[in-house]
Amino acid sequence: MKLSSAHIKQVTVPCISKACPKILQLRCCTTVTHQPPRSNKSLNNLENQPPKCIKRLVLDSKSSSWMLQTRPVSLGARWMDIQGIKNWEGMLDPLDNNLRGEIIRYGHFVEAAYRACNFDPSSPSYAKCQFSKRKLLVQSGFSDTGYRITANLNATSGIQLPKWIQNSPNWMATRSSWIGYVAICQDKRVISKLGRRDVVIALRGTVTCLEWLENLRATLTPLPSNNLNTQLASNNTLIPLVESGFLSLYTSRMGTSPSLQDSIRQEIGRILEIYGHDNQPLSVTFTGHSLGAALATLAAYDIKETFKCKPLVTVISFGGPRVGNQTFRRRLDEQGTKILRIVNSDDVITKVPGFVIDNNEDDFAKNNEPHLANNISSWIQKVVEDSQWVYADVGCELRLSSRDSPYLNGVDFATCHDLKTYLHLVNGFVSSNCPFRATASKMITKKKEKIRGI
Repeated sequence: MKLSSAHIKQVTVPCISKACPKILQLRCCTTVTHQPPRSNKSLNNLENQPPKCIKRLVLDSKSSSWMLQTRPVSLGARWMDIQGIKNWEGMLDPLDNNLRGEIIRYGHFVEAAYRACNFDPSSPSYAKCQFSKRKLLVQSGFSDTGYRITANLNATSGIQLPKWIQNSPNWMATRSSWIGYVAICQDKRVISKLGRRDVVIALRGTVTCLEWLENLRATLTPLPSNNLNTQLASNNTLIPLVESGFLSLYTSRMGTSPSLQDSIRQEIGRILEIYGHDNQPLSVTFTGHSLGAALATLAAYDIKETFKCKPLVTVISFGGPRVGNQTFRRRLDEQGTKILRIVNSDDVITKVPGFVIDNNEDDFAKNNEPHLANNISSWIQKVVEDSQWVYADVGCELRLSSRDSPYLNGVDFATCHDLKTYLHLVNGFVSSNCPFRATASKMITKKKEKIRGI
């Protein structure tokens, strides 16, 4: 569900800390076309302009001057806490600075997936990767990461197209598209800072027409698993159910081309065979935005189900939609899959598909006869579950809001869902009591003035 724009303008965001981005890039809800690059002189002049509206965007789509430094801080023995071994207890509110840096660093890997994908619908290589594996991160604007890309990933739609669509434009009939990559940390200095060797699977959001159509297939469908008891499989409320379109994009093949599931399994299996038995710790981190966040959650589940040699598997998702039902969530917890969902409360995508029913009946029972409350609640739950539209939010949540940023003027669909908005909000978030760093600075100043009697 990537929202992009051919009309890209400039916004200058004043620096609120040494690490704060100066320029914020956003894409809106239209097709991307290639823009002529501006000279550095023009960009420098624009950086000196006062902030006006977040809808004014950067002309040079490959400029990364707004980004935080991509090199990781030294985590040492804390790396498992940062990766969620304790479900980020005490680290989200207020937001731990090391965790903040890691969230943004993984967001950069997703941004690289967006930048590497060809968005030009008139191009013969539409929805393919523009760069070689060796140069992808560098040409996307992220050098010195310490990671090497080992595999490209493609997603295929399972929607059967009518024959007449073969005569339509290429962008309408594109079934298989490049969606991301697998990268492994190879730099010894970065490995030392991270405290382990890290594997990243980065996935972009929606680009092609058929990916959009898959997003709309929102009914729940059983998730195949060899590890589940066949007795449970007869009852849909006791097996994992996931969104039909997401599962289709994850498991569908085209001809001899492997599915996204096949590619990820094969590459993770190869990496585990090489590094899984070393004394050096190994982590697998799935990260994605929008559709990529949903597929990252599915892939993490699948890897934990497939491999016996299981390193710590973590998902860092940005603006992801709901993926599955309560049993799917329960199974993720039982696996030990750690999921941190970065959610913008003003982003509609995080509130779909379907709806969520809270299992906690205490509040209802307090104000009603217990027997009546249980009967009504069970009846309602059965009716809605049979409709295959009842989802459950998974993992832990870091909830942010566009309205808390003093630099985002107005709230609109495209801006709220953009990956760069998410990274901007993570960079500025302090705590629920003081949502943004700039706000914190003002509060401290006012408090000092009050103490002085000004």
